[in-house]
Amino acid sequence: MNSPNGLDELLRTTPLLWRGRRPQPAENAAIPTGFQELDRALPEGGWPFAALMEVSVPAWGIGELHLLLPAMRHVQGSGKRLAWIAPPYLPYAPALADAGIDLGRLLLLDKLSNDKDIWWSAEKLLRSTACGMVLAWPRKPSPFPVLRRLQLAATEGHCLGVLLLSGLPAGTPAALRLRLEAGEQGLWVHILKTRGMPVVNAVLIGGLDDGFSN
Repeated sequence: MNSPNGLDELLRTTPLLWRGRRPQPAENAAIPTGFQELDRALPEGGWPFAALMEVSVPAWGIGELHLLLPAMRHVQGSGKRLAWIAPPYLPYAPALADAGIDLGRLLLLDKLSNDKDIWWSAEKLLRSTACGMVLAWPRKPSPFPVLRRLQLAATEGHCLGVLLLSGLPAGTPAALRLRLEAGEQGLWVHILKTRGMPVVNAVLIGGLDDGFSN
């Protein structure tokens, strides 16, 4: 049997060894969500950076953009660009500007006719290293091989990719999967999948709505 000192040395020199506990976030490993209760619930202490995440909503406009707004500001504040691909409604520029989004560093692709164009654009932007966060609204759940490419592109481009879906997606390789639900007291954020064990499976965030679309 290994001695305590031998075990300590093994843990110190083998960072990939699973320790059976909540992982400690490495530097720049997560983007703060802007909501303390949600940061505490997520194993990495925020949105997973250099990764792909999925956000499923029953209907657009229940608060999904307000939920992601602090992360968008954080990314732009770090000097990176923000990209939106095929949002379901035309963004309302004055509301975005009032919310602290630099419109001059927001790339909007809203004339894409099919999901193949959305996936292709998302992959290119995720890998470009010019963007720190890419939001995409595919019209249907993405095929597993496409998601694998997007996950790899996010990692290589050191970018957060966010797929916003209307309806509940099937199991995917995304690092984080969320389902949002509007409640009387606010927005329920259901944590369906993470890269570690969440502290809780659902978090209630109050006072969210979306006024960013025409």
